Amino acid sequence: MKNIFSVFVFVLFAFSSASFAADAPSKTTATPAPVAAKTAPAPQEVVNINTADVQSLSKLKGVGTKKAEAIVAFRKANGAFKTVDQLAEVKGIGTKTVDANRKSIRI
Repeated sequence: MKNIFSVFVFVLFAFSSASFAADAPSKTTATPAPVAAKTAPAPQEVVNINTADVQSLSKLKGVGTKKAEAIVAFRKANGAFKTVDQLAEVKGIGTKTVDANRKSIRI
């Protein structure tokens, strides 16, 4: 009985080791994981603050619909912007917002 049990354990161990070895990936056949290409962020659209509508103005960083409407209202009340820095005079638009969008704003 002891011999049968020993053979059984041996056979069980031999087959289980073989199945684990078959499941394990081989170092020579493993393919490296694909590396995601680094993509540059899409360039922000250039917006002419003297002609842009609310939808275009709201694409600027930190400018939502309400601030875009304030820009259009300021422009209608005061005429065209003469400088990019003048945009900071609009209620709700500060110098940080102007600086964050300076490369995307045109007169």
